[in-house]
Amino acid sequence: MNENSLIKILSSVSAGKTSVEDALKALTHFNVEDIGYAHIDHNRSLRKGFPEVIFGEGKTAEQITGIMEKMTLQEENILVTRINQSKAFAVLSKFPDAVYHEDARMIVWKKQKTHKVKGRGKILVISAGTSDIPVAMEAYLTAQTMGNEVESVFDVGVAGIHRLFDHSKMIHGASVLIVVAGMEGALPSVVAGMVSRPVIAVPTSIGYGVSMGGLTALFAMLNSCSSNIAVVNIDNGFGAGYMASIINRE
Repeated sequence: MNENSLIKILSSVSAGKTSVEDALKALTHFNVEDIGYAHIDHNRSLRKGFPEVIFGEGKTAEQITGIMEKMTLQEENILVTRINQSKAFAVLSKFPDAVYHEDARMIVWKKQKTHKVKGRGKILVISAGTSDIPVAMEAYLTAQTMGNEVESVFDVGVAGIHRLFDHSKMIHGASVLIVVAGMEGALPSVVAGMVSRPVIAVPTSIGYGVSMGGLTALFAMLNSCSSNIAVVNIDNGFGAGYMASIINRE
């Protein structure tokens, strides 16, 4: 339940349009709802400004659907992350108004189809390579669903650094930047050296041999000499999009 929903209920009671009993019924699961396989944190929107996000990996389609059925009664937006195509299609058969983004492995459900912008500036998502786009899109969609204006630039890594400089106006115009890179993980340091804005670096598991599933990129980003960089976990596009949204809040 978000702040607007709570205000609507309380205002209705104050105006005499809703009885105390009906309001109590509406607020029965105001905090946590136990459905056996999940304790749904309905209070998270009020505490943190965005509802609980459903991690799809390891859950069945039926479990995801069951959680969404309860959440859609109280929330305006729902995100499901790390969900494969077969499970996503099963979920969409119950929620045809939701959208599955295959590249990001995410389902986005919105009560209102119009995109309400809440952020104070633009968030820019940059990927070093085309292979990094799935993680970059996870960050993009998370930030967008959380009410931000988001732009993207893909495949501008250090192997052809001139490609990055072609987008310098967009880079300098962003309030927060998310830079996604695998291999040697050098791109976030380059971008952070160009701007005075916060840069969230996302290492990916893309790379050969000694990339060690993204550890090399992670270590490089943690060791960056650009002081305006913060680093999230390997392949954690969602975490980067969420943190960028918090930074960009009005």
